[in-house]
Amino acid sequence: MAREAVAWPPEETLSLWKREQARLKALVVDRDTEAWQRDAAFSGLQRVGGVDVSFVKGDSVSACASLVVLSYPELEVVYEDCCMVSLTAPYVSGFLAFREVPFLVDAVRRLREKEPRLVPQVLLVDGNGVLHHRGFGVACHLGVLTDLPCVGVAKKLLQVDGLENDAQHKEKIRLLRAGGDSFPLIGGSGTVLGMALKSHKHSSKPLYVSVGHKISLEAAVRLTRGCCRFRIPEPVCQADIRSRDYIRRTLGVPGPPAPGQERSQKVQRPKVCPQEGAEEPEGEGRPPEAHS
Repeated sequence: MAREAVAWPPEETLSLWKREQARLKALVVDRDTEAWQRDAAFSGLQRVGGVDVSFVKGDSVSACASLVVLSYPELEVVYEDCCMVSLTAPYVSGFLAFREVPFLVDAVRRLREKEPRLVPQVLLVDGNGVLHHRGFGVACHLGVLTDLPCVGVAKKLLQVDGLENDAQHKEKIRLLRAGGDSFPLIGGSGTVLGMALKSHKHSSKPLYVSVGHKISLEAAVRLTRGCCRFRIPEPVCQADIRSRDYIRRTLGVPGPPAPGQERSQKVQRPKVCPQEGAEEPEGEGRPPEAHS
């Protein structure tokens, strides 16, 4: 039986969240901090992580938080952690991190305790970084709290600072011809907030890449492209399909899944990410446009 949705937060809580975002935003580093980021072939990069929170259909409280680590450049899964959680905050536009990040931070902590040699050198996040209402999206939040380089990779454009998915924007997308082509997302303030990237030669929809923490936009875009077998970067895709698979298998046993029930292991059987045209199902509890 589905549990009731988490109550909408009072204004005092929203104000507190804004102050917390402002405090943590001051800690964001938007430049390359690691030697491998400055290397054209990313020499020295061996482990790339991806995170996801998938939701139980018809249940606004139960979800599965997942962390995967892939080898680079092979993009083979070497570690995964899936854990059923109970959400304590509703989805509020611009405050996605307060709903999802605590569970992802826990997943990184478990990895550091169990298999420190497998801690990723960078995390790819299904969401935005500095491309955000207040310049501090979920990828920034997770990066600052884990002290790991983070990249925001969103599937839809967050329309902030004058950015619009209008005819002009769509024309720029049409002009992206080859995989790796991109154009800057320049806000009304004149700030480059991210890049629209054609991640695969057969993809008709771009990805919206932005800096999360401890990486430059140029390196973030190159890394995202290098992690794509199809449209969605493999670390993000694997985290998504494995969390959904875990929900299906966990809910298949008698009784509801208990928060804290988890699976953590180094290697899991191969799972194939969908190719272009095979749309991912949208989990409940996180609207399709929710990347902030």
